[in-house]
Amino acid sequence: MYNFHNFSHYNTASPLIVQHSKVSVIAPARLHMGFIDLSGSLGRHFGSIGVALNEINTRLSVTSSEQLTITGPAAQRAEKCVAMLCQALNVSDKLNITIEAAIPEHVGLGSGTQMSMAIGAALNEFYGLGLTVRDIAAVTDRGLRSGIGIGVFEQGGLVVDGGRGEKTITPPVLSHMDVPEDWRFILVFDERGQGLHGQQEIQAFRELPSFPQQEAARLCYLLLMQGLPAVAENDIIKFGDVITQLQRSVGEHFSSAQGGVFTSPEVAQAMKWFEQQGAVAIGQTSWGPTGFCAIAGAELAESLARQARVEFAHFEQLSFVVASARNSAGDVFVGQ
Repeated sequence: MYNFHNFSHYNTASPLIVQHSKVSVIAPARLHMGFIDLSGSLGRHFGSIGVALNEINTRLSVTSSEQLTITGPAAQRAEKCVAMLCQALNVSDKLNITIEAAIPEHVGLGSGTQMSMAIGAALNEFYGLGLTVRDIAAVTDRGLRSGIGIGVFEQGGLVVDGGRGEKTITPPVLSHMDVPEDWRFILVFDERGQGLHGQQEIQAFRELPSFPQQEAARLCYLLLMQGLPAVAENDIIKFGDVITQLQRSVGEHFSSAQGGVFTSPEVAQAMKWFEQQGAVAIGQTSWGPTGFCAIAGAELAESLARQARVEFAHFEQLSFVVASARNSAGDVFVGQ
């Protein structure tokens, strides 16, 4: 638990003055493409790679109010974030928060982190607190394992974080790269279920076997010397091969906790089909159940998604969405 008292220097003896009539924030969803060292066998725990998405996000606005009022999707989660932040930062919760859109919860797209980032960034601007994204993440206990959600709110694009060491507060971003404009990601949603989260997730990590040191070293090399150069050189085939290998390795390690390499057997079938059609970077984001793959070209991606809707029409719970990478940070707007 982060020590909230470390933020006391942002507070004043007198009530903070509202700086703006309205603050709006857009916090992007992200694909979590996998961990690098789940057991800390090479000295640091976790480390991960992920990509910010354009089409799925949390959007909300904050204005003054006589009392706390929250409307829109994921209001219950937002209320918890507001309570934590207002207490920690010693600011008034007499706010009206309107949530226009919220990332679906517990499907592997970073809904919790982005809600925390969105509300934290809004309060920071609303009250003129002078906090950084890292301050907000620390005060809301984000980044306890992966730093991808924090990194994509800070910078967007493709992010690799360095995991957790002995003194880590939030996992540092080691690499940030723009994703080529024509790359697309096809997301496969299973509307029946959710991935592991909360206490179930914590328990699963406790019960997992040790991740082999040699495998962690192999994944580090693959990512540094093949995956990232492939992004720089716009080589989606090579990048996809690295992500597929990383996903297979981590998925097999998680299989005892999630029932297989993929949480959803139907998503697994769809991902196998996409691979047969030439898609690359076959994987599951976080604990799923959402699957993803990559395609070069918007038209081809949309065409494949349409074909998939026909091919898997008998799986009524599956849906297919084409998304592009967002190569910019979360947005904070002031005024009307």
